Amino acid sequence: MAASLHAALHRADPGASTVHTFDTLIFSAPIASVAMQAPSLFQALRRTLCLSLIGLLAGCASAPAPLPGTPEAANALRFKPVEHTAAANLASREDLALLEELVNPVYQLGGGDVLKLDVFARPEVSGTHTVGPDGIITVPLIGNVFVNELTRDDARTLIRQRLQEFFSQPSVTLAVDQYTSNQVTVLGRVERAGAQKFTHPPTLAEVLASAGAMPLLDKQATLTRCAIMRGRDKLIWVDLKSLLNGDPSYNMRMKKGDIVFIPDSSDTSVYVLGAVPKPGSYRLTPRMTVLDALAQAGGPNEDAAAQQIAVYRAGAQQMRVIAFSELMDVSRSANYALEDGDVVFIPKSNVAELGYLMRQLSPGISVLTFGLTVKNLTASGAATASASVK
Repeated sequence: MAASLHAALHRADPGASTVHTFDTLIFSAPIASVAMQAPSLFQALRRTLCLSLIGLLAGCASAPAPLPGTPEAANALRFKPVEHTAAANLASREDLALLEELVNPVYQLGGGDVLKLDVFARPEVSGTHTVGPDGIITVPLIGNVFVNELTRDDARTLIRQRLQEFFSQPSVTLAVDQYTSNQVTVLGRVERAGAQKFTHPPTLAEVLASAGAMPLLDKQATLTRCAIMRGRDKLIWVDLKSLLNGDPSYNMRMKKGDIVFIPDSSDTSVYVLGAVPKPGSYRLTPRMTVLDALAQAGGPNEDAAAQQIAVYRAGAQQMRVIAFSELMDVSRSANYALEDGDVVFIPKSNVAELGYLMRQLSPGISVLTFGLTVKNLTASGAATASASVK
């Protein structure tokens, strides 16, 4: 850049051989005298400096992206936008009916169950046995017997067949003392997470009650949905709002081995923005409406355009504009039920915008008024002094 500057200077004034480099041009003392004696040279210098600075700034603005593996690239990767996943589809009543367990299913033995084996007149093979995690019990004389996922009758028949190798016509009775394997695992925001044991096929409401689905540590926790995992290939989301509002079709009967997940209640929120005293995010309760959300946010303030309340639903890409008077109507026809992620926005009125403009202009108007007042006082004082002299 110094060479180009020197060439430009030489073209502007070939006789100016005093200045040879950019350093001596900027910092040498003769520059003042050169500028005084040759105005055209000074103008060329100023023009060249401006062009050089513009080129330098343009080069900085078009700087290439940082190379992978460099510290600049590592710092750039630390800032990432939040990735929002699509909301899960809640299962319908028909879907839940297809997945519901029978009311009185035939119980199948599993790991942890305690069995009582009684062979008539054969105390040496009778006794209590616990089914191991591999589904096996060990009976004297006959050894290991695999009973996992067998019914009591099937397990009794199998043991009787094995005993016939040692006894003729053995009379075998098999009972279940403890139904340990009949359990449902509950995870998430509950008071007692873990395996919940039942003596019968429980309903979803019984599972939630057993796990303490209303945590005592969080008084504001609410239940809106839960996930049920069955095996490795089934995952369904259940609408708990409908269940808690009294719809029994959502109270499905669980199967042994089901996993119930309760998400954090803070994951389900609605947002109230605009001209309200307390804008922000609010937890979605099972029967929350637009009026409920506005009440929590303090209602429209004095600057609000209360006739233009907008409700935006991101999931359906829809927006409804309602008036505050419609919300207060006795029919409550416009008091819509809110869903997860809804945004309620109240704009400012035109009067509020005018008031904001006046507040921004008031400091300047005050200074101007003060200046005019001082000027008038000075003029009046000078006139009084002149009159007194005369």
